[in-house]
Amino acid sequence: MTILSFSIRLLFALVFGASIGIERQWRQKSAGLRTNTLVSLGSAAFILLSVSLTDNAGDPSRIAAQIVTGIGFLGAGVIMKDGLSVQGLNTAATIWCSAAVGSLCGLGLFAQAGIVTAAIMLTHMLLRPLGQKLSSLTFIKSATTQIDYLFTIKCKTEVENHIRVLLMQMLGNEEKLLLKSLTSDDTDDISHVTITAVIKSATPQDNMIERVASRLTIEEKVIKVSWEIIGTESDL
Repeated sequence: MTILSFSIRLLFALVFGASIGIERQWRQKSAGLRTNTLVSLGSAAFILLSVSLTDNAGDPSRIAAQIVTGIGFLGAGVIMKDGLSVQGLNTAATIWCSAAVGSLCGLGLFAQAGIVTAAIMLTHMLLRPLGQKLSSLTFIKSATTQIDYLFTIKCKTEVENHIRVLLMQMLGNEEKLLLKSLTSDDTDDISHVTITAVIKSATPQDNMIERVASRLTIEEKVIKVSWEIIGTESDL
């Protein structure tokens, strides 16, 4: 293989990889312009290495198979798990596709590489709003689990009304929470009272409930604040 042919194939890999990366950089993804460009360049370089060493008589598909495996490790680095949600799968898939584009350029299949590049970019630009639209449909929204939280506050009798009003104000500012009931019960010590509230939420809101509990804890003459999940109800 001549230096000119080698350079042309690398150049196409750079251009196509950068085209994918520009769209990813614009979306401010963790794998942006440089990452996708380098993945495409590296994949093309490995294919060209195989072709150069064997003088077109070898089997570049063996190198391509190793590229697919190697890119898997790189893609795993951008996937993050946050609770029950997983982020970065789309970015990892894009890196995988960039490697395919680079491999096609390394084999000199420029038209095919251009088609794959266009398909990747159209997938991001056209299917992203479509996916968001589908997620907003009512049948997807209905597939949720309603949760009932039990809130228990032990405080001095003289601040009972203040705590009840404060709790209602905090919950009233949260659109995701609905106060179902609010009661007060006397304790063995007449100077203390226990306030209980049942709060309904359409989705898990543990962090928000904990923030409300933390706010009440710092109130003067509040002795104890606790909460627990007392029931769940699926809409399916």
